[in-house]
Amino acid sequence: MSTELVYVYGVAAAGPGLAQTVPTLQGVGGARVRLIEDGGLAAVAGPVAAADFEEAALAARLEDLRWLEAVARAHHAVVDAVAAAGPVLPLRLATVYRDEDGVRALLADGRDLFASRLAQLAGHVEWGVKVHLVPPPAPPPSAPAPDPSARPAPVAHASGPEAPTPGRRPSPTDGPGTVGPGRAYLRTRGHERRSREDAHRAASAAVEHVRRTAAAHAAERVNHRVQQGPLAEGGAENLANDAYLVPSERCAAFLTEVRRAAEQEPAVRVEVTGPWAPYSFAGLDGSGAAAGP
Repeated sequence: MSTELVYVYGVAAAGPGLAQTVPTLQGVGGARVRLIEDGGLAAVAGPVAAADFEEAALAARLEDLRWLEAVARAHHAVVDAVAAAGPVLPLRLATVYRDEDGVRALLADGRDLFASRLAQLAGHVEWGVKVHLVPPPAPPPSAPAPDPSARPAPVAHASGPEAPTPGRRPSPTDGPGTVGPGRAYLRTRGHERRSREDAHRAASAAVEHVRRTAAAHAAERVNHRVQQGPLAEGGAENLANDAYLVPSERCAAFLTEVRRAAEQEPAVRVEVTGPWAPYSFAGLDGSGAAAGP
């Protein structure tokens, strides 16, 4: 059994620019990258240790975040370098084959899909646009919740108008308009809830504004799952996590208009990343779906 497998980074159209770029690259584990060509297509590939990428070993390796990060960085570095030379369809992280014959079968089986999608992606790059909620200003400190175990204060009884408690001077705030601690607490909590609802309504409208603006300059859009937990930057709520396929000649206008839209929407914070190889738009179906940057 071979001690190496063939790791495939992506698929591109064979050509002199690709042939000059790929031999200069180092991939996963520092291994040299090479081309495996078949019928005008080329797989960008390199050797990896079977001990790391066999199915059982890989399942365990994927739990090692440091190892996984190193593989992801190497993978994306190769794809980005190839994308600078022309359109590329990135394959999913850790796509491996037993030998070069398996890679050539991949190219032959997907030839029409690969060729069509590469033609569509030519002259395009991917931009990411994330929209985060800007929390509303903090309300005044909440009144403490009433203590249900506290005994009510004694009430003085009188036959006429309410008499003051013996030994206590009447307060200017005594009277029908006085708000007790329980009511003050409920009023403050209601104010906080309405503030959150107003903030989310404003943010939802802002997301649609940013999306319309970005889409006007893009050929395609993909809505990724919003980031939560540790992935949410700075703990801010992520409302949109989108990718846009933008023609290269429209990138400047895309950036200008998206940033302008963001400045008009104080309810949200907009983060634009890129340009990337078209990870979100490879559309390789069963032959290897794209992995996000």
